[in-house]
Amino acid sequence: METLQNVLTITPKAAEKTKEFMKQEGRDDLYLRVYVSGGGCAGLSYGMGFEEKADEDDTVIEEHGIKLLVDSYSSRYLKGTEIDYIESLMGAGFKINNPNVTKSCSCGHSFSTE
Repeated sequence: METLQNVLTITPKAAEKTKEFMKQEGRDDLYLRVYVSGGGCAGLSYGMGFEEKADEDDTVIEEHGIKLLVDSYSSRYLKGTEIDYIESLMGAGFKINNPNVTKSCSCGHSFSTE
């Protein structure tokens, strides 16, 4: 298990929302896993979910009271990425700002880096 700070960051607003979601689960000790998987119209897509413990190949990032997990496969696509939380009239949700993206689909949920 590796600890590396610059793979990805989380904004204070996104961290606050993550803590609220953990509280809804009745927990405050969970990790937030951020990952990339194959699929989507542009080739890769993002995923997020809570985990109870880190895996051996995970990078653990602690920021604003949140422990983020990124596996070794995903970390190469997420380097420098910021996770934010947006609230607007059109809705609310997590927004992933990834500087590695060269092409994304119009839905904003899938991307490619080549």
